[in-house]
Amino acid sequence: MTPSPPPAAPQIVTVVVVDDSFFIRRALKDMIESDGTVKVVGEAANGLEAIEKVAQLKPNVVTMDVEMPVMSGTEALRRLMQSNPLPVVMVSSLTTEGARATMEALELGAVDFVPKNLEGKTLNILRLKEELIARIRRAAGSRVLPPRPKAGAPPPAAALPIHHGTRFRSIIIGASTGGPRAVQEIIPRLPQGFKVPILVVQHMPPMFTQMFAERLGHVSALHVTEARDGDRLAAGQVYIAPGDHHLSLRRSGTEGVIHLTKDQHETLYRPSINTAMTSVAQIYPGACMGVLLTGMGNDGVEGLQAIRNSRGYTIAQDEPTCAVFGMPKAAIEAGVVDRVLPIDRIAAEIIQHA
Repeated sequence: MTPSPPPAAPQIVTVVVVDDSFFIRRALKDMIESDGTVKVVGEAANGLEAIEKVAQLKPNVVTMDVEMPVMSGTEALRRLMQSNPLPVVMVSSLTTEGARATMEALELGAVDFVPKNLEGKTLNILRLKEELIARIRRAAGSRVLPPRPKAGAPPPAAALPIHHGTRFRSIIIGASTGGPRAVQEIIPRLPQGFKVPILVVQHMPPMFTQMFAERLGHVSALHVTEARDGDRLAAGQVYIAPGDHHLSLRRSGTEGVIHLTKDQHETLYRPSINTAMTSVAQIYPGACMGVLLTGMGNDGVEGLQAIRNSRGYTIAQDEPTCAVFGMPKAAIEAGVVDRVLPIDRIAAEIIQHA
């Protein structure tokens, strides 16, 4: 199935809001329509109603609750991706089950998600409103990718030979919107016996990064864990940067040690891809590889520049396989990318060079 081309974001983005709570539907509608460029054209109280509303109203974007009666958000998403594929933003509760269901939704084809928190301080609700509107507009201009096949048989890259004794001592992967699915096209393709430690920086809030690490570990031959402060990089280990923390490396003898902080760097995201990649380049000059995947903005460009300046190797995901061709495009235009590849060829490139 060929991915659909990304649409140009319309001037007025039309949205169907799906949530089983009337109060939350009203709150989300008020938030969304506080921005004059986004309009709610329909509402649904469960997944079955959502499918009917999408067929009838043909919105640009759907915001989808996860846990609903009659039909859950993940089941509705599964059916929409088969019948009326369009950008879907999941609105997830801040619970372990909510995070688990959100990870499943991203694998099924959801473009993005927003953690739902309509209680507490006014500041928290204002931040949710700004984030919700930004992600809806971003989704309207994103590419809808076909659902990932279920994990099972080893992917093709697992059969490639591993070149031991080559120069790389660390690999770092950065991703944002659409990143969880893209990362799952890379890490599970790396075979058992792969020796280079891998850092993954995915723009994602706390709890969700932990769940992401767990789900990725279940479908991978390598050991995957959420990074902890003081972890020493080990062969065959994948470290996921925890949400709301900057990840960097410090040197301990000849090894790199993970350092986590909440410092207010001059960055839009925490974790920051630039912060992590620049640190890796400093600790392993000429012995590191940087991979920049789908996402909005330009986080990672300075990081790839640092890796390239250190004589490392840099890769960017190509436009047709990106949900949002923002970060890779910025890096390519900055001239800091050695290879531009579709997502299904990046694991093989890593194996060949690492």
